[in-house]
Amino acid sequence: MIHLVWLVPFLPLLGFLVNGLGRRYLSKSLAGIVGSGTVLAGFVISLLIFLEVKAPGFQAQTVSLFDFISAGSLHIPFAFQVDQLSALFLLIITGVGSLIHIYSTSYMHDETSEGFARYFAYLNLFVFSMLILVLGANYVMMFIGWEGVGLCSYLLIGFWFKNTAYNNAAKKAFIMNRIGDLGFLLGIFAMIVKFGSVTFPEVFEKAAAIGHGDKVIPVIAILLFVGAAGKSAQLPLYTWLPDAMAGPTPVSALIHAATMVTAGIYMIARSNVLYTLAPCIQTVVAIIGLATAVLAASIALKQDDIKKVLAYSTVSQLGYMFLALGVGAYTTAVFHVMTHAFFKALLFLGSGSVIHAMGGEQNINKMGGLKKYMPVTHITFLIGCLAIAGIPGLSGFFSKDEILAETFAFNKIMYAVALITALMTAFYMFRLYYITFCGRFRGTHEQEHHLHESPVAITIPLIVLAILSVIGGYVGLPEVFGTHSMLKEYLAPVFAGSVPFVHEHEHLAHNTEWLLMGLSSVLVIITIFFARSWYRNYEDNGEPRTGIAKVLENKWYVDELYDAIIVKPLMMLSRFFEEAIEKSGIDRLVNGVGRGVQWSSQQVRLLQSGQVGFYIFAMVIGMVVLFVIGFLLK
Repeated sequence: MIHLVWLVPFLPLLGFLVNGLGRRYLSKSLAGIVGSGTVLAGFVISLLIFLEVKAPGFQAQTVSLFDFISAGSLHIPFAFQVDQLSALFLLIITGVGSLIHIYSTSYMHDETSEGFARYFAYLNLFVFSMLILVLGANYVMMFIGWEGVGLCSYLLIGFWFKNTAYNNAAKKAFIMNRIGDLGFLLGIFAMIVKFGSVTFPEVFEKAAAIGHGDKVIPVIAILLFVGAAGKSAQLPLYTWLPDAMAGPTPVSALIHAATMVTAGIYMIARSNVLYTLAPCIQTVVAIIGLATAVLAASIALKQDDIKKVLAYSTVSQLGYMFLALGVGAYTTAVFHVMTHAFFKALLFLGSGSVIHAMGGEQNINKMGGLKKYMPVTHITFLIGCLAIAGIPGLSGFFSKDEILAETFAFNKIMYAVALITALMTAFYMFRLYYITFCGRFRGTHEQEHHLHESPVAITIPLIVLAILSVIGGYVGLPEVFGTHSMLKEYLAPVFAGSVPFVHEHEHLAHNTEWLLMGLSSVLVIITIFFARSWYRNYEDNGEPRTGIAKVLENKWYVDELYDAIIVKPLMMLSRFFEEAIEKSGIDRLVNGVGRGVQWSSQQVRLLQSGQVGFYIFAMVIGMVVLFVIGFLLK
């Protein structure tokens, strides 16, 4: 089945072409079938590939389609690498992606037929780009997919392009990602100079042969991390992701759960050998991940837009993943990518169901008491909140606690900050839950009259994701439960190359692990009860926030800071160049030449008088001038 791996990205590409070229002719139902069916078919093929990869003794295979770039000794094939890591990401992307496509067939039903087909064309292109990213057998292939998801995020965030604010959000995402992409591109160039190759096995083998102490490998690692920080919304390049909520809600789920923002995690996990050989850069990754996690969690505490709360939650959870990568827990980071895909897709699609029922309203202060109107959405959303909070038994508990345990073994202070972040996560998620689903309804009578449970095409994906959010963590049960982690054993071949270079840190005793799990679980449950006591009968008094609450509501004024120190100075510089250089310099020079030619032609025109005598006189003068010149040159 592996030789057919090219079909997995080809099918969504085919869906993009059909829906994109036929958008004016396809009905909504046909566009939805094409868009969802191609991704679902890709999921079936991915599942068969996964079962083949999972078999004992499987060795990574490369499926080469053609030579892409050949220049001197540098050869870059257009090839796919099928191994344990890429197979797992195939399942996440096509599995969660197909559920989001099915959900969209109902959520986007108010669009015109052309807009509906255009939307599904963009979604298919998004999935195709992400599949190229994770399947690429070299960094150039990865970069092609990397740029593809950046383009698709721009198209989908600005899908409703008649709204200027949405267009600005799309441009912000595009520009901030370009900053990170420059780092990634420079990293690839440095890799070519250092190793003479960008193919994964060759790069990792040569890096391993060099070992610790090289000065170029840390440079490559930090440049790649700049790219990862941009794509996966880490400090200081994170502010685009909350604004990405401008697009349709299923797009938010696709960006935040199944595709784009996990690209940075995948890239560092794939490059584990390089980062293990650059421990100083690993520490930087851990610090930035932790700082991002706590900053984003604090902002989420005082957001009133249901999607903004989930957006900052995503930034915070991505910080957790980078923290895991930074402490060398690559498998744990991938584990959290998987569980996060389940519960974050569930939460975003659940919020979309709420927005759908509320007629487009996103302010949670105008909701309340929705659980009696939307029982399926309520129960599934609650499961998502419990999972992300890390309640024992649910998927988020296993991956989050594993990150906390690895961090505890690495650095106790970082563990304390990570634990506080986990408690903030529980608090803001259950603040969101209680304000939205409990208490009395605070919207208009018109909204209350139209409240209803969402259609089956919306609730079925919610139920499937809720089930995955419950059981998804059991593939990574830690050894403390008396079993072997299936996920760790499965991914072991991918990270085997970095094992000889790992700096061993403290291995936790089982008693310590039980103590850490118990501590975090008890504190999370206490935090949830605090949120319940404050928000279950919430009433919005309408008073503006003050003090630290106002600072958090305004997101620590980071956007304003960027505007003051980056955007406005650049605009002033641009205006200076426009006025002083372009208009006063270049334009004046070009226009001056034009005016000079025009003036001289007007003067020369006067010589054409039409009088023969003047012409004869001019000829004589010309002959005299030529005679004088000839005489002087002798």
